[in-house]
Amino acid sequence: MNLVPIGRFSKMTRLSIRALRLYDESGLLRPAHVDPSSGYRYYDLGQANRAEAVRILRSVDMPLDEIVAVLETDDPELVHKQLIIHRERLAERLATQERMLAYLESLIQRKEGIMPYDVQILEEMPRLVAATKVRTNLRRIGDDIGAGFGTLMQGLGRAGIAPSGAPLIVYHDVIDEETEGYIEICVPVDRSIPNAAEVYTRELEGGAMASTVHHGPYQEIAPAYHTLTGWVSEHGHELAGPPRETYLNDPQVVLPEDLLTRVDFPIVPQPD
Repeated sequence: MNLVPIGRFSKMTRLSIRALRLYDESGLLRPAHVDPSSGYRYYDLGQANRAEAVRILRSVDMPLDEIVAVLETDDPELVHKQLIIHRERLAERLATQERMLAYLESLIQRKEGIMPYDVQILEEMPRLVAATKVRTNLRRIGDDIGAGFGTLMQGLGRAGIAPSGAPLIVYHDVIDEETEGYIEICVPVDRSIPNAAEVYTRELEGGAMASTVHHGPYQEIAPAYHTLTGWVSEHGHELAGPPRETYLNDPQVVLPEDLLTRVDFPIVPQPD
């Protein structure tokens, strides 16, 4: 073996000493020899190629365990597949960043401030709805809602029933980019339909609602929720159920910036 100390190997490979120690601990790039008395690490010059591969893959933010899998296999097809998986991960991350940037730009352009929401207390009557439940997260919620509405409308069509009001969604669970939860996609109806595996009818609870209207794209609705959360807390009200969104116009008819979505928090009002 042609051994060189860790400092020299670091300069040769453009990997910091700290990174080399991390890669040693993870099993990604172990030194060829460790001095038993001093603990000093030495590398073989033949490890430079592996070090370069590690440097390249880390430069595109591939996780360490996946780099180990790539470097340990002799199957080019598996390597190619792993690279494609990571490319898709980066593309998804980029799409998320682009959505965030577009959202930030919309906040910058607003003249009325970041949270231009007027909150009112509305009294909702109980009503009959046809519904279907969907498990989703924020990454795929748009597609899942579209599919859920499709399932719901097919069920209504088979029963010969038309919606009698604006569609709405009840958010039974808190969801984010990683966390899945259940949402309930609903449309008001005038009569019950035979319950099936995916579509059913039930009475949607009424009561007092802390309510505000979001004007703009669905993906920019978060400040409406923040406003309602703060308003409910500030006024000492208690939440009485999961939030719901009612879609007041049709995304197939109006532009995204003209969409109107009413957000309601069921509450137990407290006297002023």
